[in-house]
Amino acid sequence: MNTAPLTIRVECDADYQGEQTPRRFFMADKAVEIEEVIDRWLAPEYRYFKVCAGDNDIYILRHDLLAQRWELTMFQSGKYDGSRLSSS
Repeated sequence: MNTAPLTIRVECDADYQGEQTPRRFFMADKAVEIEEVIDRWLAPEYRYFKVCAGDNDIYILRHDLLAQRWELTMFQSGKYDGSRLSSS
């Protein structure tokens, strides 16, 4: 099984403090619109964003600050009957 993160292209907006917040991302030629940033957290070399797309799918996006690369590290289908993955 391949567990390597998938490199993606991300479009961001800057918030009032200048921090970049993802608004949409692209997997190959498919655009995914982000409806909500559910959570975000920082690591020394990465920024993580837990986001919800319009179809209720949940994604965790990781921004590698040194390499300036975005990766998709987790996906949960909105069709799943369970609750959202917990951030705690």
